[in-house]
Order: sequence, then C-alpha cells, then structure tokens
Amino acid sequence: MARAGQEGRRAAATRRRGAVLEDAILQAAAEVLTESGVAGLTMEEVARRAGTNKNALYRRWPNRLVLGVAAYRRLAAAETAPPDTGSLRGDALEMLRRANSTWSSPYGEILRGLIAAADGTEELLAELRRDPRAGGDACEAAWLTLLGRAVARGEAAPEALHPRVASAPTALLRNEYVTRGVPAVPDAVLTEIVDEVFLPLVRGRGPAGGASAG
Repeated sequence: MARAGQEGRRAAATRRRGAVLEDAILQAAAEVLTESGVAGLTMEEVARRAGTNKNALYRRWPNRLVLGVAAYRRLAAAETAPPDTGSLRGDALEMLRRANSTWSSPYGEILRGLIAAADGTEELLAELRRDPRAGGDACEAAWLTLLGRAVARGEAAPEALHPRVASAPTALLRNEYVTRGVPAVPDAVLTEIVDEVFLPLVRGRGPAGGASAG
C-alpha cells in the first residue's frame, strides 16, 4: 500500500508542467549543489529529488553543467544591492569583503567548481558572469554603480566612470586567489587594493589627474 502511494505521488509530480515543474527541478538541483557540490550533481539525482524523469530535465537543459549553472543562479538570486556607505572607499571595501566572503563560502566552492567544469565553454561562463559574485559583467555593473554615486557626490570626476576602472578591484582580488592558492584573502590586502590601487586610479582619471576620490 505504501509503495502504491509513493508511485501515485511520483506520477502526480511527473504530470507537472511548465514553470511549476521547472521550478521544482531547479530547486532540486540547487539542493544537490549545496549538499554535494558540482561533482555530485547528476541528472539522475536531480530527477529523483524533483519527482520527475530525466527526459523532463534534458528537454530544458542539455547536460548537467548547464543545469548546474541555472541552479547556481537560483542560489545567487538573493544577491543584495551594491553597498552604499556614503563614501567610495567604504563602498569599495565592502564590495571586496563581500566577494572575499563569498569565495571562501560553500557558494564560492560551487562557483569555482562550475567554472572549472565549464572548461572554457563561453556560453556557460557568460551565464556565470551575469552573477555579481562571479566577478564578471554583473560585478562590473555593480562597481560602475559605486563609481556613479561617487561622481554624483563629487568624490570622483566623470572620467572615472569607465569599465576598466570598475573591473580593476575584482581583477586584483582574483589574482590574489590564484597566486596564493587559497579562497580567502587577508583584509589588509583588500585595504591595499582599495587604498594603493583603486582610489589612486580613480583620482588619476580626473582632468589632468586632479579628481578627488575622498
């Protein structure tokens, strides 16, 4: 009797359609990523947890990595807005500290696993870049927001509002991860990135190098 009940529930789950079924699959995949990492993400396990069959997964995502990226973006959906501490220095430090904390967290481990598994596949990397925590396009947009606020406050000249300037702090932080071989960077290094590189770079973008970054 119990087995018949389980089969009935599974059949009902399998009959789900559209956004309801997709949501259940993504939730299941996010749970697997959180518990077992990228290595443990299989279509079989996700289908089992979602109460559906593998065909339902393959109709939407061609392989486990594409599904994994979609599930990770679900996990990252609660990303908070860029910080607004009232100064560019405070905002920049908070952004780097958030990134540092994320990369040393279970989410960071998932992200690093997905980047490694993507193995240079541009489509997957492009999807990951839409997440601010991946250090790509969305991250650059957040830094541009901080720079735009600094310009509005008079801390920086309009010339500082440039994608290359915006991408510099995160690029330096990633370099620290690579050269140190660890997922967390000392806070003193984050301060150096801001005070010794980022803020002087912002000041240097002003007319004749004279803009103030506060």
